[in-house]
Amino acid sequence: MKPVRHPDAPAPGELLGAHYEQCFGCGGDQPHGLHLAARAGEGVTITAEFTVRAAHQGAPGLAHGGVLASALDETLGSLNWLLRTIAVTGRLETDFVRPVPVDTVLYLEAEVTAVAGRKIYSTATGRIGAPDGPVAVRADALFVEVKVDHFIDNGRPQEIRAAMDDPDQVRRTRAFEVNP
Repeated sequence: MKPVRHPDAPAPGELLGAHYEQCFGCGGDQPHGLHLAARAGEGVTITAEFTVRAAHQGAPGLAHGGVLASALDETLGSLNWLLRTIAVTGRLETDFVRPVPVDTVLYLEAEVTAVAGRKIYSTATGRIGAPDGPVAVRADALFVEVKVDHFIDNGRPQEIRAAMDDPDQVRRTRAFEVNP
């Protein structure tokens, strides 16, 4: 089925913000996290930026492939803000096209390509240095819609309690309850 942007989704150009401040991908409270900044695009697309820091390297002076996969995963997961759906990664297939040097900005674009029941199919591309720069990484993903109970039942109790005591976190979670 063709993906449809939810009527309450963030407007094109709007910064999506962190879904959880402790998230390695988008959270501001992770000193070595990606601090990925994603913006809503047109339709069911987003753009994002991530600067590769020294803490993200694998080989000397180059981004670790797992960190690049994390950036793609975070970007693809951010698409769910546009569907107003809580979903988790079911599959992530990544192609590493060229090395990404430390201190490089990686520009990412992602879009939902199809929705079938609880399955959300999407694709992303990461480019070096500019939105039209050389392609460094690509990914195809399958996300699976879940209820918030997925996190409550499987997360560590102290983090779950802290998140549920945080009014901003509760507000972010409730924003997705339009599709209970």
